[in-house]
Amino acid sequence: MADFRAIHRVRCEQILLDDGWARDQLVEITTDGLIAAVGPAGEASVDLVLTGPVIPGVPNLHSHAHQRVLAGLTETRTPGKDNFWGWRDLMYRANTAITPDDLESIARCVFIEMVKQGYTVVAEFHYLHHAPGGDRYAQTDEMSQRLWVAAEDAGITLILLPVLYSYGGFDQQPLSGVQTRFYNTLEDYLLLLDKIQKATVGVGNRGYGLAAHSLRAVSPEQLVALDRVSRLDHPDVPVHIHVAEQLIEVEECIASLGSRPVEWLCQKVNVDPRWCFIHATHVNSQEVESMAQSGVVVGLCPSTEANLGDGLFPATEFLALGGKFGIGSDSQVCSNPARELQLLEYGQRLKHHRRVLMMGADERHNGNALVQRAVAGGSQACGRSVTGLTSGAPADLIELDPESPRLARRSADEVLDSWVFSATDSSVRTVIAMGREVVTEGQHAGEAIAIEQFLNTLKHLADRSFE
Repeated sequence: MADFRAIHRVRCEQILLDDGWARDQLVEITTDGLIAAVGPAGEASVDLVLTGPVIPGVPNLHSHAHQRVLAGLTETRTPGKDNFWGWRDLMYRANTAITPDDLESIARCVFIEMVKQGYTVVAEFHYLHHAPGGDRYAQTDEMSQRLWVAAEDAGITLILLPVLYSYGGFDQQPLSGVQTRFYNTLEDYLLLLDKIQKATVGVGNRGYGLAAHSLRAVSPEQLVALDRVSRLDHPDVPVHIHVAEQLIEVEECIASLGSRPVEWLCQKVNVDPRWCFIHATHVNSQEVESMAQSGVVVGLCPSTEANLGDGLFPATEFLALGGKFGIGSDSQVCSNPARELQLLEYGQRLKHHRRVLMMGADERHNGNALVQRAVAGGSQACGRSVTGLTSGAPADLIELDPESPRLARRSADEVLDSWVFSATDSSVRTVIAMGREVVTEGQHAGEAIAIEQFLNTLKHLADRSFE
């Protein structure tokens, strides 16, 4: 098990609070890893002094850890299938051979990559439940247990979202091939959920939520039942679903259910601020308005969406209506929250032929606005009721490196503009997650061993999957 130094009192020379930047502040942290108080530092003795700009840790609201093994390996032309569906075939092929040991190794490495770049909590959208061929493990939550271990070793808070995945397409098409590893009935799913919930009790850096893979992979009856269970038995945890990522999904949904995906969800289930719609790429203006009014968080994964050629979510229109968003690493082609925010903004600039878009009329700095919104929306999607660097919030602090050439000699607000739009992957110096110092001087103590194990896993998977 990882052994990280507990931090109880830290002095921050510059820190981003809810009402803006403040200087020379003392952050006091409880033994549970929550912020007890923030106030003037004075002459107080401390465990740690952070001289660089300090910002809240960024939530990663959508991750498939196991897809890390495929990053960079799908950039060759596939005849007739150079789109999401061709990529999915390759992803399924890679998934065929992953064992529990493999998943633990892969997740440990990618979680360390995340935390080194400033993610401090990750919502893992987990559907790789069973053994190759669909056989059940002796412990039905075996794969989930491995994710808990990997997250603990990385020092990142894990919000585990077991995914209900029952069908291979609309109208309850049967699953095929590797999809049998994902399969659960609703009854089996709820038993798994119960095990995962129990694993979070009394453990501050663990959380859980409910998830349905998509309207393709569950029946309408299952989704309505899942919504009812969430409200009655799990009212304080998030509910996630992939929705409207592909145009063909929208067309098939209309043919099968008589409505567009987001339209159907907003009409048939009790969509509220606990819900997170992942992607929601292909939505019309009425759906944008419905999402904003419901308080749902839209989970945007710009690097993955660009990699797959999905399209662009109407983010500026959604933001203008008060909509909330967060960001996710999804397929793990990128583990850097600043890069995700940069690509989100740049996509809107290319679409609208204007600059500095993802912010309110009364805001001045684009980077600051993007980070603050991603923290707030991502925290909501992870089931956190208190966000930012304030009393009662998780003690998740990121110190940016003031000596980085791309961040040096910036004013406080200019630092976040520079971090989002020009910095490098080495711009994070210190990471405190739930009151534990997990990254020091840009280094993670467990990284070398994690990389060695990951490389061995890649070799074994190559022998089994791509021979």
